[in-house]
Amino acid sequence: MADTGPGAAVLERQGIDALVSELQARGHTVIGPTVRDGAVVLDELDSAARLPYGWGVEHEAGRYRLRRREDGAAFAHSAGPQSWKKYLHPERERQWTADRDCDGTMAVRADEAEPVSYAFLGVHPCDLRAIGIQDRVLSGGRHPDDGYRRRRASAFLVVAECAEPGATCFCVSMGAGPGVSGDAGYDLALTELVDDGHRFLVRAGSAAGAEVLAALPRRAADDRTLGAARDVVERAATRMGRSMPPVDLRVLMADSLAAERWNDVASRCLTCGNCTMVCPTCFCTTTEDVTDLTGDHAERWRRWESCFDLDFSLLHGGPVRDSGRSRYRQWLTHKVGTWHDQFGSSGCVGCGRCIVWCPVGIDITEEAWALDRERAEGPGRDRPGNTGPAGGTAGAEGAP
Repeated sequence: MADTGPGAAVLERQGIDALVSELQARGHTVIGPTVRDGAVVLDELDSAARLPYGWGVEHEAGRYRLRRREDGAAFAHSAGPQSWKKYLHPERERQWTADRDCDGTMAVRADEAEPVSYAFLGVHPCDLRAIGIQDRVLSGGRHPDDGYRRRRASAFLVVAECAEPGATCFCVSMGAGPGVSGDAGYDLALTELVDDGHRFLVRAGSAAGAEVLAALPRRAADDRTLGAARDVVERAATRMGRSMPPVDLRVLMADSLAAERWNDVASRCLTCGNCTMVCPTCFCTTTEDVTDLTGDHAERWRRWESCFDLDFSLLHGGPVRDSGRSRYRQWLTHKVGTWHDQFGSSGCVGCGRCIVWCPVGIDITEEAWALDRERAEGPGRDRPGNTGPAGGTAGAEGAP
């Protein structure tokens, strides 16, 4: 349910223009959704006019299409092919350069990219949860990522609560949406309403958010708007296109390491790594060194890597996971199982991107339901009565 506590205000549509201008005036580079190349993608916004007003999406496993909306909504679209990870944890980043002078002296210089203060406009609650997960992965522990910490520390987050989940969404199962709570780590939260005029319920989640809100043309939230905002989020929670089985996914993964289902999914999986590239929480990287033709200049770059690549687990004797079966099993069991052991939460937020952008339409929820059925059908076990991954009901969170 939307948090509609004290301090909630209402912005008219032109208030979003003012919001973008205010964020720019405060030195932020504003990033938000826009339509390009047949998809809703993230890009720098010079004004709110670039938001995808009147565009929605239709998607299923392995399928994505834009569709026109008659209500002119700006944020009534589910997850696109990109997440905010693209900006906080870039796909390619130079680490250092090395140059050799004519006398053979070597100079090595670490790269420290010019800091950018981002303002993210239109972050869905599932992606807000994903940012929180990446915060723990890349900012915590003994080896924090300094570049990530710098970018994240200056980021301003404007959440847009989800009003229309897609066919592959299952954030309710993962406890990651479709609304946000008051302590969820955002600066401003918007709930878009198009029932009786185009307006936005907005409330601040931080001191910085309250300062920005105070500078915008707004009016106090009335009871009708507060109720409409609650209804929008509550309805969205009942319209999930997918769900995870209502079991402890950590236990399910641990119980299923020898399951026959891994062979079934391996026969379909291309091990292309698309699921890891579009996932908002996958964080694995590798490094590559390059030189110029003279050999006097070298650079080290860090880039995203996927556990589906054969070389990902390559040791001196060969790859540890040399089959598609072992690589898919590693990805799924880590994502919803052993991620808890490392970072204290699930690594899945239910955004559904891995389902949509899989070339062969492999569905993470379908695989989880299948593993649960196989476990239940073992000796002395009764088969559970469930409707499968697309039943539209809210399953339990992946793990407590």
